[in-house]
Amino acid sequence: MPNFRQRKWLWIGIAIAVIIILTLVAAPNSSGRKNDSGSTYGRGPDGYGAWYEYMTKKEIPIERWRKPFAQLIEENVQDATYLKILSKSDYLLGFIDVSSMELDWISQGNTLVVIGKYEAVTAAPFISSIPYRQETLSNNQIKIATTRRFQQGNQDQSILQDRYGAVVWQETIGKGKIIYCTTPYLAANAYQDNLDNYQFLADLVDDHQAIWVDEYIHGYKDKETIAEEQQTDILSYLAQTPWFFFLIQTVLIGIVAAISAFRRFGLPNNSKMAIADNSTAYIDALAGVLEKANSTDFVVEAITKDEQRKLQQALGLGKSLVDEETLLAAYKQQRGETEVDLSQLLRVSDASKKISDAQLITWIQKWQKLNQSN
Repeated sequence: MPNFRQRKWLWIGIAIAVIIILTLVAAPNSSGRKNDSGSTYGRGPDGYGAWYEYMTKKEIPIERWRKPFAQLIEENVQDATYLKILSKSDYLLGFIDVSSMELDWISQGNTLVVIGKYEAVTAAPFISSIPYRQETLSNNQIKIATTRRFQQGNQDQSILQDRYGAVVWQETIGKGKIIYCTTPYLAANAYQDNLDNYQFLADLVDDHQAIWVDEYIHGYKDKETIAEEQQTDILSYLAQTPWFFFLIQTVLIGIVAAISAFRRFGLPNNSKMAIADNSTAYIDALAGVLEKANSTDFVVEAITKDEQRKLQQALGLGKSLVDEETLLAAYKQQRGETEVDLSQLLRVSDASKKISDAQLITWIQKWQKLNQSN
């Protein structure tokens, strides 16, 4: 009993822990957690704060977007470049998902720039200096710190490449285009001494009237967005993400595991110990031996004595066996002539010839019929 209750509470504890973990991982990020890797607010080596200031000083029209991309569509923003700089964690997980909504917006003549598209590792050296123009902005070239290259597609779409493949390339979508880069650190703060990288990224995004940098993916949101998301409960949010289906699967697995472990909801039934019947076991064993020996004499003799005792008690002769003449005389006096010949039943046990199984069964049935009529 204690083991059963302990297992029950163990499964309940595991289920509660899973729900808490899912809630913490998948809940809307309205608590202020920020990821400055790849963010224009970031001041660390992997941030883009210095590049944003570089663009501002050049008076290039650039703004931070702190709302979901869907609201950009709702506000009918056109003739614009939308810049996504992935954080290190998103880059390593390969989180590049261009939705149908984004593709439709791009096809209208807009540009999407994704800095940090995960590609395959090549034999290229980790640190590379790749020329972008014949006349560079300085004595240096574009500095790249990755061995990953894009090696498929139309090479005419390549923007920055070496003999190992493309580092930056573009894909035409309708009237617009998508530009990809294999490293998330193309113009990070770590490259402040290499202004060619900063100007290169500026050239990539500066082909429209407006440039919007996605800060929503880094956890930065305006007041209106935070207020709207705080009104959304956890279940509604999960229903819009793959975590919802994972939660359903976890609950189902927990239910199946509970049923298989407990068999039913309630206390377990104690199994009853079977009581051994020694007499029955002895009779079964003896019957098996006689069957294998093909011996019917013992069986016929034992059954004859048992059935004769029953008949004697019915006739008032007691349990002790009497001779055949006394039994036949008493039987004829009390019963008269009957369908069953008692003398034939008694003589079977004295026969020297063994009887068959069919004859034995018929003989037993006649004895039963005779005694049942008492």
